[in-house]
Amino acid sequence: MTSDSDAVPAPAAGPHPVHRLGDVVRNGAIFILLAALMIGFTLAQPAFIGINNLMSILQAVAVVAILGAGVTISMAVGGFDLSVGAVAASSVMAASYAMIVWRFGVFVTVPLVLAFGAAVGLINAFLIVRLRIPDMLATLAMMFLLTGLQLIPTAGRSISAGLILEDGSTALGKYDPLFLTIGRSSVGGVIPVPVLLTLVVAVVLYVLTEHTRVGRLLFATGGNELAARLAGASTARLKVLSYVISGTLASIGGIVVAARVGRGDVSSGSSLMMDAVAASLIGFTVLGLRRPNVFGTVVGAVFVGVLLNGLTMLNAPYYTQDFVKGAVLVGALAMTYGLGRART
Repeated sequence: MTSDSDAVPAPAAGPHPVHRLGDVVRNGAIFILLAALMIGFTLAQPAFIGINNLMSILQAVAVVAILGAGVTISMAVGGFDLSVGAVAASSVMAASYAMIVWRFGVFVTVPLVLAFGAAVGLINAFLIVRLRIPDMLATLAMMFLLTGLQLIPTAGRSISAGLILEDGSTALGKYDPLFLTIGRSSVGGVIPVPVLLTLVVAVVLYVLTEHTRVGRLLFATGGNELAARLAGASTARLKVLSYVISGTLASIGGIVVAARVGRGDVSSGSSLMMDAVAASLIGFTVLGLRRPNVFGTVVGAVFVGVLLNGLTMLNAPYYTQDFVKGAVLVGALAMTYGLGRART
């Protein structure tokens, strides 16, 4: 007869197979949907999987990914930057005005536009940190301000070579050919420069947010600002940093758009904000992180790009695209959060 102390404890039961499957689906939901989309579009239109089309998709989503990364940084500190689309559109107009009207070259125009984006980020931070205006209200007000401001210098007209100014004179400047290479050239004739620029931005921000003390403090501020402050973090400076980064990234996106289009189009940023926000939110579902993350945002931007490109190749009506994007976003979020709630 054995005592209780001599009994061999039963091995702990591992996760139930259903739970393991749920974890896999939840963590990889976006990749499962992305693979399904690519397979489906390839079967329907074999040209979809061609290298030229894939590079075209990446080039198309480059600006969305850059802007989405800015939104992600603002979300990391518990904020939400709704002005990124307006900053990008204003940067397009600013770059065009600098070259067409002021006749600046690329080496003056690019720093000028980047400084403009950083300045907008500083103003957003001032409104949020110093005046304590809720982040969504402050950046929404900035969005409306910039949307109207960008139209004033040209009386609502797009900017291109030969622009007739309000005093009746003709602008004599033109786009710097070196500036245009930012949006139109490729490395090795295969990889577009905007794709490489997006990759550099993503890697730098990924390292900053995931592998540095500053990144940990950014997320700590967003998770519990009071606790982060009590732990010695300067939450005000972290918020300023996040909005300056967001504004600067938005101006980079505007530079890429201006270099690709070759004119200051007043409607160039009409959908950028919504697409950037969608990419950021889809990023929450990547690997089941359920928090802002740069890698997930880039994946989300690629996901949206694949979806829209495939629908276009299948001649789907343009007015159905926003509905499909919304439906897929709801599905991805439901797979991530719904399965997680069912598990608990």
